[in-house]
Amino acid sequence: MNHRIRIGFATAAAVAVIGLGVAAYAQPARNGPRGGGDFVTAIAALKGQLNLSPSQQTMWDSAVAAGQAARATARTNMQNVRSALNAELAKAEPDLAAVAAAADSARTQNAAQRHRVRDTWLGLYATFSPDQKAVVKGAIEQRLARIDQWRANMQKRHGHGG
Repeated sequence: MNHRIRIGFATAAAVAVIGLGVAAYAQPARNGPRGGGDFVTAIAALKGQLNLSPSQQTMWDSAVAAGQAARATARTNMQNVRSALNAELAKAEPDLAAVAAAADSARTQNAAQRHRVRDTWLGLYATFSPDQKAVVKGAIEQRLARIDQWRANMQKRHGHGG
């Protein structure tokens, strides 16, 4: 009986670890500290400084809508992975390969959505004037400087020097 209990606990622990891994795997990717290190976020934060033309404003609205749709799709994909995991855990012998396949599919779909959103923002950026591009460049440089400063502070705090 003791052997069965140990096997049961080991199986439960393995399923929990795999489940958490699958959940994390299916999450949308984030770039940089707290998801803010990418150029899309930098561009999106600058709307008021860019003096967009009417056609650029239309493209901006499309890019924002694409981002919102991608986030909604990623949430749905994650819920589907979680549902697949719960369905398998309800079985006497869960098929973890099926859950991994669902997570792989969600990750692929989410990555494709992120690429479409990125390409939409890049299309908008391509229409920017040199002055608008300079604003974006300056914001990205400031953001990178903040990240470098944050990293240096963390290295100091944790005694890694730098």
